[in-house]
Amino acid sequence: MPGIDECLREVMSLPGARGAALVDWTSGLALGTAGQSPVGDHETTAAETAELARAAAEYESFAPDASPAAGAAALPAAGQAPGPDALPAALPAAGQAALPAALPPDPGGRPAAALLPALPTGGTDPKAPPVEDVIVTTRTGYHVLRFVETTFDSSVFLHLWLDRSTGNLALARLRLRELAERLVLV
Repeated sequence: MPGIDECLREVMSLPGARGAALVDWTSGLALGTAGQSPVGDHETTAAETAELARAAAEYESFAPDASPAAGAAALPAAGQAPGPDALPAALPAAGQAALPAALPPDPGGRPAAALLPALPTGGTDPKAPPVEDVIVTTRTGYHVLRFVETTFDSSVFLHLWLDRSTGNLALARLRLRELAERLVLV
């Protein structure tokens, strides 16, 4: 993909798209915009969404835990059922390798790991943002912020403002991921 303008044109072709921007979350500046702004001013929208993106990218609560051993202590021994709160806390940190030991045996004889979808293993690129996207739902729309990995500091995101009655949030997330991967920034 050549660059920002073509990327934003493709974003605006999504059903229900009302506005889009490529924003630098460290400065709060819009690098490119298309369509409408929810507040009538793209720069104000860029500054406000940048604050949300910066919080999501920098807060420790949203950072992936790179250490597989961190959650292993919370997992029960093989054949024991986990407590009600143990599995959600332990799975992201422990990774999929610990799933068979963490789950009770399946009465159908299937391996426990086959019952669950594949889990992300966490990024290994230290420059990549820890968050993939942020979704804010309002009464009339959706705001999807998709972080873009770059060769420099990965401090940009695509912001899509989607009409709630005509937009397709699932499709928008998939397309934004694809566009973010193809976007060329120099």
